[in-house]
Amino acid sequence: MTMTRRDFMQTAGIAASLGALRETLPAETNRRLRLVLVGTGERGTETWGKCLVDSYGDVIEFVGLCDINARRVRVAQSMIGTDAPTFTDFDRMMRETKPQLVIVAAVDGTHWRHITCAMELGADVITEKPLCIDEGQCQAIRETWKRTGRKLTVALNARHLPEAKKVKQLLLEKSIGDVLSVDFHEYLDTRHGADYFRRWHYRRENSGTLLCSEACHHFDQVNWWLESAPVSVSAWGDLRFYGRNHPFRSTHCRACPHRSQCCFYWDISKNEKYVKLYVDCESEDGYLRDACVWRADTDIHDTMSVRVKYENGAFLTYTANAYLPLEGQSISLNGTKGRLDVNNFGGDGFQNREVRLSLNSGVSQTVHDSEPQLPGGHRGADTSLQNLLFRNQTCPDPLKLHAEFRAGALSSLIGIAACRSIEREGQPIHIGSLLEL
Repeated sequence: MTMTRRDFMQTAGIAASLGALRETLPAETNRRLRLVLVGTGERGTETWGKCLVDSYGDVIEFVGLCDINARRVRVAQSMIGTDAPTFTDFDRMMRETKPQLVIVAAVDGTHWRHITCAMELGADVITEKPLCIDEGQCQAIRETWKRTGRKLTVALNARHLPEAKKVKQLLLEKSIGDVLSVDFHEYLDTRHGADYFRRWHYRRENSGTLLCSEACHHFDQVNWWLESAPVSVSAWGDLRFYGRNHPFRSTHCRACPHRSQCCFYWDISKNEKYVKLYVDCESEDGYLRDACVWRADTDIHDTMSVRVKYENGAFLTYTANAYLPLEGQSISLNGTKGRLDVNNFGGDGFQNREVRLSLNSGVSQTVHDSEPQLPGGHRGADTSLQNLLFRNQTCPDPLKLHAEFRAGALSSLIGIAACRSIEREGQPIHIGSLLEL
């Protein structure tokens, strides 16, 4: 949801009226951190719910769960394995539970509301990516963050992928000298890519388009690798495959009369977890998890090309396509002494997740990560992130894995600027014209 200045002032007023609650927050004498979760879809329930209870229950304690869907939040309570009370009203949950930490895993366009309210009420925040989907939301978060002094962490877990950390290590060692340009190509197949068009992401007001909700991971990786800030963004994008680009459509797969003709037909009833979290909860809010990928009101892009110029003079060329027969990434970092290539594919005849270092001297070799891969989602990236947040807070962070407000803002602002540029047929958009950081 796009935020206006009036929206922000109204939210700030509500939060300010509850400001006295800061004084009533419990003293941090309990050895376990009091936390709440808002957004109990699959990601919230599993990664930020059950995984935390199972692996970090000695240091965290859920005191509240919130979702706009009353049935879903009760299902999530059971799946997570907690007796924490459930809520459909975020402000009420904050008043009654007085948490020290809020985890935000709701729809992307609502992140800013939960973040600002939580900080106003004296809680620290961990938010799923993206931090925000427009510059007004970003400004509201920045103002609240600066005024309250609360901690704000953005869960940019792509930094924690084994190959991403290896690239960062090699760049810190100046293995390829100074990086002059980056080529980053994202390939989403007709399983992963199509799922964005089934879910709430298909509307820009919810996700900010895939250039915010998905690509912010990749923009953050490049910002982090380069240790430089984006200055200018040019982009082109369109909806060329999904949405209106099909002769027939329905509301959702279960009700579709064309299922025998459609290669995107998906039987959600075969997934017991999805049936419990989504199908059995549809009566509350009408959300269809198996919605039709050909919906005519889809207004995000499935074909994208972006160019970014950085403060240090480096260039990024980024492409993403969401309807391909393969899933993965092809990344190249071109430096004054050589080149790093990352082939991040899970099969399809490609060498699996290779990091190759090629030097101008002619030497070229595959570079292996010496650290064992951690268990958990996204090939251990989620576990690495959670360990950093809940186990290793005081440990050194030589790779600078911890992402706070600025990192979240810059990764989101590239996507926001890219959308503005697409609207203006590729006209460059200066990040500073959106928000001065």
